[in-house]
Amino acid sequence: MTTAQDHVHVVATLQARPEHAAELAALLAELARTSRSQPGNLRFDVHRQSSDPNQLITIEQWDGAPAVDAHMTSPRVGAVLGKLGPLLAVPPQIVRYTQIA
Repeated sequence: MTTAQDHVHVVATLQARPEHAAELAALLAELARTSRSQPGNLRFDVHRQSSDPNQLITIEQWDGAPAVDAHMTSPRVGAVLGKLGPLLAVPPQIVRYTQIA
């Protein structure tokens, strides 16, 4: 059984090219939908920044590093990552966090 301190949070920040913001949002929404059914996923949400509609973030929670690793190396994530290049103004920032309190 995992505890809260075993959980891994992943925050990805993505800056869309203005002409591709809707396409990026749809791609991330589909990724969230499919990721929620993956083993070890506790949460996968997509948010748009209020003051910049071209900036989106994903906030994910996983029950441990092995679940994150399996997700990140899955064919579905690979396919999404392969589509991001032309949609983004800058490379995505994907950061893992572990809960400490």
